[in-house]
This record gives sequence, structure tokens and C-alpha cells, in this order.
Amino acid sequence: MDPAVEARGLGKQYVLRHQSQGRYTSLRDVLAEGTMRLAQRVLGRHVASTTSQEAFWALNGVSFVIGQGERVGIIGRNGAGKSTLLKILSRITEPSAGSVAIRGRVASLLEVGTGFHPELTGRENIYLNGAILGMAKAEIVRKFDEIVAFAEVERFLDTPVKRYSSGMYVRLAFSVAAHLEADILVVDEVLAVGDVQFQRKCLGRMEAVAQSGRTILFVSHNMATITSLCSRCILLDAGKVAGDGAPSDVILSYYAGGTSSPASFDTASWPRQPGDEHARLLGGAVQDCAGHPTYELHLGDAFEVSMRYRILAGAKARPVPNFHFFRADGTYAFVTSMPNVQVAEPGEYVAKCKVPGFLLNDGGYFVGLALTSYSDAGYVVNFYEQSALSFNVRDPMDESSNRYGYGGPVPGVVRPRLDWSGVRVA
Repeated sequence: MDPAVEARGLGKQYVLRHQSQGRYTSLRDVLAEGTMRLAQRVLGRHVASTTSQEAFWALNGVSFVIGQGERVGIIGRNGAGKSTLLKILSRITEPSAGSVAIRGRVASLLEVGTGFHPELTGRENIYLNGAILGMAKAEIVRKFDEIVAFAEVERFLDTPVKRYSSGMYVRLAFSVAAHLEADILVVDEVLAVGDVQFQRKCLGRMEAVAQSGRTILFVSHNMATITSLCSRCILLDAGKVAGDGAPSDVILSYYAGGTSSPASFDTASWPRQPGDEHARLLGGAVQDCAGHPTYELHLGDAFEVSMRYRILAGAKARPVPNFHFFRADGTYAFVTSMPNVQVAEPGEYVAKCKVPGFLLNDGGYFVGLALTSYSDAGYVVNFYEQSALSFNVRDPMDESSNRYGYGGPVPGVVRPRLDWSGVRVA
């Protein structure tokens, strides 16, 4: 089967103009610039310009292949090239270099009102947008009531959309794009305009679209959404592909600045060991049950998180090790502290915490390592190395996952295996 999208060496260049005197551009400046360019052509010689130009590549050498039915999240910092890429894939702008092959009809929602005419009513824009997507009138009529009901704009259906609020605008635009029978759905983070209830509704609709076998390209800064909705993630950085793979792996790399946090580390080689005059962090590790550092775990795998630290002379408080677990999107999973800690003599210590299997949901996680000293005067944080360690929990997608044939994302931070009972009562 041919892929839905195939990009080869894709690039988009823009020309940035800079005012050499650092002042604003007036009509006089524009006319003077035009006159100088005309003089250049007529006289055949260079005439000094008041502006300079700079070539800027919003995308540069981007290549990937997306199969039919894939759900691909696209992430990256502001200015990384995400929106430019979607505009090229939606055929709104042409690439400056490379090529892209798109097989199938594309429905896009890149910004509020894309493909809408402000003077036309909501009803008229549904038909207009459908026609732009290449839909026959019969197809649009068949989906019309479903589109209107989803967008919740029945009362304003015959009102020009220029009078719609931004929320109404995006509800109708998303509803049209998601309900018409396009092969590829391209969605930028325009959903942030809507309220929380509508965002959940949109995500539910996109999951239904994905399960129907259509392709989804979704740009978002919400990593939890990317993790739950997408089966693959592409990271863009400065117009280039910086990562492509499982969402948890790529998101971990994104949050760690391009390199994932280690499964173990030793601060002996660091320029400075984290800590204060009472305690210092020496190292840490995520380990399997055999004591080996590991980055990959399955749902049912128990594992240990350990931390080595040194108590220095003069410490008179109770040093309490505590570990902070975060999802890759920054969501706090939980924090756990060592119980029954007493005042410690100077020396090197190792604190270990065992995490049972079937506790955490699948996905990427960071662990922050901290030491907090408690005394009658209060408490002091001796050190807190956030995102010191990372690991992935993978779902084996077998009978141990209790999926019973369900293949979609399971929501939540934790996914414990609890004691159940079921009996017939009648």
C-alpha cells in the first residue's frame, strides 16, 4: 500500500528584509526603494539600498514517510517549522526545495476560519468548505446535520460567520474538517481556542477518525494529548527533523533538550555536585529486579530507583530522601519519601525505592531526586535534581494488559492491577 504522505528533502525559504537605519518603513521609503530598483534595471549598475535581505529557511531538508491510517503528532518549540510544514502538506504554500507526495483528499484546520468566507453564513460555508475539499454535494448533504449538531451552532447557522466568536468559528471549522470524508486530517493547535469540554469532544472525534483508518497529522504543545492520541511523533527543531518514533521516546528527548536523561548517572565527572554545605548528590539509577540499570520497562515489571548521596560534617537534621515522578508531558505522577529517617552521621548513603509492577501507565517518565533535611527549626532542601533520570513503561499489548482486544490509549497516570470479583446475583 502506498504511503499517505511522503516528503523528500522538503524546504521552505523566506526572505527577511531589514531596515538598515533601524527605523520604521514609510510610504516614502517604499517609493524610494522602488525607484532605486528601477534605476538599477535602466542604468545597469548598482544603486545603494536602504534595506538588507536575509534568507531564512523555515524548513530545511525535512524527510519522512507517513503510512495510511497513521496518527502522527508533530511537536517542537515555537518557530521550529511546524505550521509551515502543515501549510505545505495542506497545499496552502509551495515548498522552496524538495518534494511532497500526498495520496488522498486532505482536510485542514490550521487557524481559525481557514477556508471560510466571512461574508457567507455558517450554512453556506459548510457547503463551500466541502466543495474546496472536493466533496460532492450529496456527500455534504448526508453529513450536514451531524456537522451542525457537533459544532453546536444551530441558532446561528444562517448568520454570517464574521459575526461568530472565535469559539463558534473554530467549532464549526473543526466540525466540517472532521466530518467530511477526507483521507487525511491535518489539525494545528487551533483547538486551544475552544473551551475544555469542546476540546475533549474534538479529541474524541479525532480518535474515531483514526479508528476508521484515516490518517491524522496533529500539531500540539499538549504532550498528554500527543501521547494518548498519536501512535508516532515527529520532533522539529530549527526547521529540521530532530526525532521520529514512539511518542514517549520523542517527547522525552524534547523535554531533555535533545538527549534523554540517563537511566543511571554519577556526578563524579560533573563540574559541581548538586547540594549544599550539609549534603551532596553522588548519583542515581533506575534498575530492574536484577540490579541492572534499565531504560525500558513493561507494565508488569517491578523496578527500583536508587540515589547515592553524602552527608557532610555539621549536619544536625534528619535527611529525608524523596523521589518525584513526572510524566513526559510534565504532569506530576507522585512523590514518595523514605519513612522513619533519623539524624545521620557523616558518610555516604544509598536510598532505594521499589516501585511495583502494574502501577504506572505506559509512557515516558522522569524522576527528580531530592534530599530534604528536617529539624525543629523547619526544613531545608539540600538538593533537588529535577529530571535526573528517565525511563519508558511499555505496554506489551498482550493478555497481561487486560485490553480484551481494545487497541487505543488508556487514560491516566497510573494503571494499577486491582483485586476484582464478579458473581452472578440473579
